[in-house]
Amino acid sequence: MAHESQTARTAALSQVMGIVNVTPDSFSDGGRWASTEGAIDQAMRLVADGADVLDIGGESTRPGAEPVGEAEEIERVAPVIAGVRARWGGTISIDTMKPGVARAAVAAGATMWNDVTALSHAPDSAAVAAELGCDVVLMHMKGEPRTMQADPRYDDVVGEVRDYLRGRAEAAMAAGVARERIWLDPGIGFGKTLAHNMALTARLDALVDLGFPVLYAASRKRTIQALDPTATLATDRLGGSLALALEGARRGAQMVRVHDVRETVQALKVQAAVTAAD
Repeated sequence: MAHESQTARTAALSQVMGIVNVTPDSFSDGGRWASTEGAIDQAMRLVADGADVLDIGGESTRPGAEPVGEAEEIERVAPVIAGVRARWGGTISIDTMKPGVARAAVAAGATMWNDVTALSHAPDSAAVAAELGCDVVLMHMKGEPRTMQADPRYDDVVGEVRDYLRGRAEAAMAAGVARERIWLDPGIGFGKTLAHNMALTARLDALVDLGFPVLYAASRKRTIQALDPTATLATDRLGGSLALALEGARRGAQMVRVHDVRETVQALKVQAAVTAAD
């Protein structure tokens, strides 16, 4: 019962990160918010829906995605971040693997760097993160977006992801990133099969126990389609997205990254109310 109470408190406190893709090829909503004005409007809708954090990205990391040049990525995201910052004082995250983009994003008003390569894309990534002094999300990805879903294999997915992220956190701290600035993300769907994703979700405590806050991101991902083959469109996966967000929160994630902010905020509130009545 004590363990359940602790996980319930964590669920009640889970923050919601809303996704703003300023890309023409995102797996979920590619092209819908590709203009600066459209992306800013969408960001403010997510804030009205209850988002605690906005994650703004200018390069798709879906399976098979092609890379984007640094200058083009900055051109996509910097005006959006500046426009949102002019209207909102909350946390803005830049979703990028490139330290140059992170630097430009922070200059425009971002205060968090969400890096799918866990600061390993460039030799100076960790040093730039330390210099910027922003929060940093270190995510696990096996391979790269173009190839990560080509038969990914692990001997012990939970142990390998845990040990990798612990090592990346130690590397970040050695470069000068403050421990309290570091978040960990198991990288659901990034070089993992359905079985890998389910194991990482069920054993999220292995990451939580490292002592860093955990970000859990499974919204609209193909692992939901693997369980429900009728969910061929990303927008068909709301039920699975909510189930995974609730489970991630229940198992200790301090933040969930989602497309459907209003529905997720409502689901978390109901979960917290039921837990409080127990």
